[in-house]
Amino acid sequence: METSALYPYPSRRYVTYAARGMCATSNHLAAQAGVDMLKKGGNAFDAAIAAAACLVVLEPQTNGAGSDAFAIFTQNGGKLQGMNSTGVMGRGFDLQKMRDKGYKEMPHYGFEPVTVPGAPAAWAAINEKYGRLPLTEVLAPAISYAREGQALCTITWSSINTMASRMRENTDCGPQFDEWFRIFMPGGEAPRPGQLFRNPDLADTLEAIAKTQAKDYYQGEIADRIVAASHKFGGFLEKEDLMEHEVQWVQPLSVPYHGYEVWELPPNGQGIIALMALNILNGFEPSPLDDPLGVHRQIEATKLAFIDGLRYIADPRYMEVSPEEMLSPEYAAARRKLIGQTAIEPAPGNPKNPGTVYLCAADNEGNMISYIQSNYAGFGSGVVVPGTGIALQNRGKGFSLDPESPNAAAPGKRPYHTIIPGFLTKDGKPVGPFGVMGGFMQPQAHVQVMTKLIDCGLNPQVCIDAPRWLWTAGKEVHVETEFSTYLADSLAQRGHKIVFDTNRGGFGKGQMILRTPFGTLIGGTEPRCEGACAAW
Repeated sequence: METSALYPYPSRRYVTYAARGMCATSNHLAAQAGVDMLKKGGNAFDAAIAAAACLVVLEPQTNGAGSDAFAIFTQNGGKLQGMNSTGVMGRGFDLQKMRDKGYKEMPHYGFEPVTVPGAPAAWAAINEKYGRLPLTEVLAPAISYAREGQALCTITWSSINTMASRMRENTDCGPQFDEWFRIFMPGGEAPRPGQLFRNPDLADTLEAIAKTQAKDYYQGEIADRIVAASHKFGGFLEKEDLMEHEVQWVQPLSVPYHGYEVWELPPNGQGIIALMALNILNGFEPSPLDDPLGVHRQIEATKLAFIDGLRYIADPRYMEVSPEEMLSPEYAAARRKLIGQTAIEPAPGNPKNPGTVYLCAADNEGNMISYIQSNYAGFGSGVVVPGTGIALQNRGKGFSLDPESPNAAAPGKRPYHTIIPGFLTKDGKPVGPFGVMGGFMQPQAHVQVMTKLIDCGLNPQVCIDAPRWLWTAGKEVHVETEFSTYLADSLAQRGHKIVFDTNRGGFGKGQMILRTPFGTLIGGTEPRCEGACAAW
């Protein structure tokens, strides 16, 4: 892979270079906060946590102090490590009672889909184990933005209004959403773009997290408030569920791809889908940029991987097949044989025969981190814990209510997770972190970004700029309006049902930082939002 300076697409940004450090996020203030930590003597881990906490304040529509988190990282250029800080379903959950109430799937809003939030524990664990600055200093920018306020951006204003409309249309919308409306719709309407927006309750919560290394969140007064709200509004969380939450340090998974190694975290996240697709594609020769046959194969490989992922991914303790079986070369070869010249209707295979904010940061000491945290969809559950500013995720939405599914909801169990950080190495040496957030788009975007980077030699910014496709179901593929009409027509002739989609938010938001052969850094950020790649 030699990243090219050429810009084959109508580029919206130039690639960013830096010598001392870099932080790429979906918000410029969060990225700046990350680089500020580097300037204060901190490292990439301090930068990532500072940015993550700021995003809780600055992008409440995508994440909050009630989010979950994953990370892949390298310390001083060494072996990759992984972190899973996703929470379990509360001990009060009863699947049969949910089915008896008439639910065929987990509800989207309310306290029922809320699982134990993991992001605050992730901040504290990474800071304590790998950071250099105290957590009080790392979270100070986020606390300041929450207490003193910051100008509201257009995307957040639009998201607040969209969420308000959806909750008002929800027949079950009741008192549990009052706190959300109080904070985000003061006086009955959202603050206007550019208007100062404050969340002093969240500032107090972040301050408590910083001073106690998140212990207050899981064992103290904040935990008591979360549980009290759960009891009041029909949730399933108990104090013991919060007290028992632990960050898991895990070994990332990888597959070879055309001379590199692409890394994702093991289930309960869906990163293995991207690896399965790339494992299938690794058996084909690299394709030229936007070659119709090459893109057709990418779509087909992704479809086959996705349909397997939806069938098998769950809390690892409940999975019917192992990640190793899903990633075996033999299984990849069997699935590859299904890819021909035209689109197919995908069906799950059997691996046992033989075989949504994202950010990244890097410094000049060899530390690099790929980090992601999320509420799941929009503002998540729509529930804000009274008096705390904590917007809770709805990660339980990822569960199935089918008792026969390995992903069936159960107390003490983690759900299927969509958020996935990625990492790239060559010959075992770290090249850099990457990720594209956005629900079920994420593994599909990982495949698209990696194939353009590795096979076509494009620089990180161009890889992120490139128009994307999104497989939805069957043979239907949505493409961005900037997508090549020639390529779209060619795919349609191969049997794909192509839909030009004007909803740019559905195609994900990505960031990438790579270390160059010169030891410097090169980064790209997302043009589909207020992305920024701050450098030092």
